[in-house]
Amino acid sequence: MSLESKREILSGPFFWLSAFYLTYCGRPGDLLSFLAPIPLAKITGILAVLSLISSIGKAPRQFKDLPKEAVYLSVLIGLLFVSAFLSPVWKGGAFFSTIDFAKVYVAWALTFLLVTTVSRLRRIIFIQCASVIAVCALAVIEGHSVPRLDGVIGGFYSNPNDMAFAIVLCFPFCLAFLLSSKNAVQKLFWAGGMFAMAIALILTASRAGFIDMVFAGTVCLWRFGVKGKRPALIVATAVIGIGLVLVSGQRLMQRFAAISGEALSTEEQETAKASYEERKQLMQRSLDAIAHYPILGVGVENFAIYSGMWKQVHASYLQIAAEGGIPVLILYLLFFGRGFANLTKLQSLQNIDADTALFMGAMKASLVGFIVGACFAPEAYQYFPYFTVCYTSVFLAIKNEEGALAKIHDRRSDGYAVAHLSGGRSSAFNPAL
Repeated sequence: MSLESKREILSGPFFWLSAFYLTYCGRPGDLLSFLAPIPLAKITGILAVLSLISSIGKAPRQFKDLPKEAVYLSVLIGLLFVSAFLSPVWKGGAFFSTIDFAKVYVAWALTFLLVTTVSRLRRIIFIQCASVIAVCALAVIEGHSVPRLDGVIGGFYSNPNDMAFAIVLCFPFCLAFLLSSKNAVQKLFWAGGMFAMAIALILTASRAGFIDMVFAGTVCLWRFGVKGKRPALIVATAVIGIGLVLVSGQRLMQRFAAISGEALSTEEQETAKASYEERKQLMQRSLDAIAHYPILGVGVENFAIYSGMWKQVHASYLQIAAEGGIPVLILYLLFFGRGFANLTKLQSLQNIDADTALFMGAMKASLVGFIVGACFAPEAYQYFPYFTVCYTSVFLAIKNEEGALAKIHDRRSDGYAVAHLSGGRSSAFNPAL
């Protein structure tokens, strides 16, 4: 069976995988009240798994082809289950929280196995980005007067810092789509979407989100603006960014100013200062948890109880170390390190076309945004950064497969040439190839 035929067999499972991404990233159950009682993410996820099972042995990739990062993620989740069973705080809560997080492995593995072409990869990334744009636009329209857009959208978007984090991770991909678009309508859609995302980010007044965007945006401007020789992009980014901060960023600037603790003249500044001091205490409590439970931690989502403050530590590295133990932290770092390693391998390939280079740059910017953001936000269990690593794995697998097919084609061409030159008597040509 040809590779194209095998890919066609996966069209059904890929449809359900796309539906899962739409339900997780777009949160239709939170946006449309009549869909709220329906567990759309579970339904689409289960259907994708069942469809894949029905095509086992026919797909171009098998479970044995899963890369090292998938192994790191599976072991990490396994240790979190052990941590839950032995939790000194709340075993039941940690167990069910781990089950919720473990679903990311199912989505990760399905994405790697089902996304076998660049067009499918672009489609999955498109669903994620378009969903975030829709959420941001709705949040700005319905909640522009709500402080920090807090609770305007349900799910993980309800928290301002979580929404800001999701925006930063998607923004580089939106820019890649903008720059690779072939017509004015597409460019207008992505430009408008990025504008809505930027407004939403400013309105969340998330200090961590703003810092993340600065780092991710710097990578984007370097890759797309400086190296890509697009000076207009740099100028436009500076003008629009400064304009948005000046027009809509008063609350954000007040929250940054409150860090110094001097001249707190508004309630917003006092709240921001209290939040800053509280986060320092939570970091100290997380170090205490790591010192007392270094091997298995206190269990997923149990740090809020352990801290006595009923809040998470605002640093993903401390969060996962306190709740899963130091071995889990090491696997966590190894997993995301593989994302950068995959991009390094991709960059070493020859004949990289312009669109491929754009999305490679977007993946790197997204990962940089995550690495920085993880220092300031409790995002250890959000799916988006895991998706980004998966995109690098899928991209590398596709390019390796394309390279293998090219070698087979070259060998066939050489075999035909030798057979032709020798009058068809050459044994060098193997039709089985």
